[in-house]
Amino acid sequence: MARVLSKSTYSSLLDTVHKLPYRNRVQTLRKLFPHVSVDTIKCVVAQECQRRMKCSHGRLTSSETIEVMYNRYTNSILMGEEPGILLRLSDEVGLTPALLARSIVERHYQRQDKSKPAKLLVSTLMKNTALIDDRDLAFESYLCLLEDDEYGPIAEATKQSLGYEYEVRLRMELEKSQITFLHEDHLRAKGYDKTPDIKLEIPVAIDGQVINWIESKALFGDDEVHRGYLKDQLYSYWNRFGPGLVIYWFGFVEDLEKIHQNRIILIREKLPTNMVLMEQNPPVFIPTEAYPIDGS
Repeated sequence: MARVLSKSTYSSLLDTVHKLPYRNRVQTLRKLFPHVSVDTIKCVVAQECQRRMKCSHGRLTSSETIEVMYNRYTNSILMGEEPGILLRLSDEVGLTPALLARSIVERHYQRQDKSKPAKLLVSTLMKNTALIDDRDLAFESYLCLLEDDEYGPIAEATKQSLGYEYEVRLRMELEKSQITFLHEDHLRAKGYDKTPDIKLEIPVAIDGQVINWIESKALFGDDEVHRGYLKDQLYSYWNRFGPGLVIYWFGFVEDLEKIHQNRIILIREKLPTNMVLMEQNPPVFIPTEAYPIDGS
């Protein structure tokens, strides 16, 4: 199954994602793109959903819009509709289930002067919906959290666990290859502020290119994602440690390395098996030019 996608395949995948409803998109995409890894499809869908929510969240959660949806919800409860009211409303309006549930809970706890409840209260209720004082709303919110793969405490815990899982996998594979390294916790203990996941104590060569550090990303690397990481993290690693490697475990768009121009940062979807251990006491990397961290 492919994880490295051509630009045309990735563009076609995104176009299809935009035409499908929020839930159950992965099953449809698996049939339409049988050659693409299901993990890659899931990741592309998740990232595109997050981008869409950033653009439309403000509009979909305005006071007027939430008031209309809250009234529809309460009317549906009074009419005795079957559970899943908020899920069906989520499909209709285009707001993810967890974000919709949070907005409805905020409206439910709205003060008499129409001011919103404290964010800490709402966050606590979303983490434990059993604390919501309305039985129907508690159950409806719980269903929303279960169905949302991108937002809410369940989704966030899953993402954090997945990221750590792949960091541990990377460490285990390096140890199996008998490559010595320092991980992020070691580097922070030494006083580094921005640190890659792995700093190799002895550099290795991959496809003829020496690398000094490795960054693990349990997601799909497209142009927008990668440029963001370059600005926030990767260029600072390059300035400090020299050339490195980024692993996008769920794949990436081909030719992504061309963004770096003459700054060498390799991109792979797994740890290469053709690593060549360099001799000890290698030459110290000194950048030939000074680059600002933001890559400009």
